Amino acid sequence: MPPERHPIVLCADDYGLSPGVSRGILALARAGRISATGSMTNLPAFRPEAARLREWDGRIGLGLHLTLTAGAPLGPMPRLAPAGRLPPLGRLMRLLLAGALDRDEVRAEIERQLDAFAQALGRAPDFLDGHQHVHVLPGVRGAVLAALAARGLAGRVWLRDPGDRLPAILARPASPKALLVRSLAAGFRAAAAQAGFSTNRGFSGFSDFGPGEGFAAAFERAFAALGPAPLVMCHPGHVDEELRALDPVVASRPAELAYLASDRFAALLDRKGLRLVPGPE
Repeated sequence: MPPERHPIVLCADDYGLSPGVSRGILALARAGRISATGSMTNLPAFRPEAARLREWDGRIGLGLHLTLTAGAPLGPMPRLAPAGRLPPLGRLMRLLLAGALDRDEVRAEIERQLDAFAQALGRAPDFLDGHQHVHVLPGVRGAVLAALAARGLAGRVWLRDPGDRLPAILARPASPKALLVRSLAAGFRAAAAQAGFSTNRGFSGFSDFGPGEGFAAAFERAFAALGPAPLVMCHPGHVDEELRALDPVVASRPAELAYLASDRFAALLDRKGLRLVPGPE
């Protein structure tokens, strides 16, 4: 009998960011090379791509990639998006630090993005995470937990914890970024558990988003020092004009797509005894 494989969630972020990104994610789903994807329901490319996502319902994890720093909100946000465009992460952080973030306004936008997911997929998401990890930020996490709990989703939806153990973070590339996110996510897992939500335990996939020849080796280090219920994020996709207009992460996406579709990645999963699962086990 072959040895039991260790379960791991491999989640492709940013479904709906652009048609090219969504197309790349679906290609990996068909190849069995990802096990979850999070949707950016506030962006124009999400709705026309949602129908293609429905065929994967029950086959991979389908989640909400909460977005407060890209595109336009789905409703009025006079404090955060006075001109109708969500701000870059830096401005969101400055509002948080100044105590100027309107939490009711944020809660209302979370509700709208959850509604957009439910309208497109016919049900609540399997999980929730955040574009640029905004869901764990103090001032946002409470609104996330309250919105989900009010819908009776405790115990039904799991949440991404983007923090990890310090030795594991230091064993991987892009550790300064991971350390910063770890500090911002401090206490998130405990707060989620208290509210009745499970989380992954172990998180990796941070990247400097460079497309150089060493990309594959760098990405493989995300599979080092995995936790007991790990999640690895990835950002694959094809480049198109919509992507160029919305996101600075462009050149590395085709490299991630090619690597995840490669025999080299399949060999890595075999060598490490990993199996892809739609949610933390």
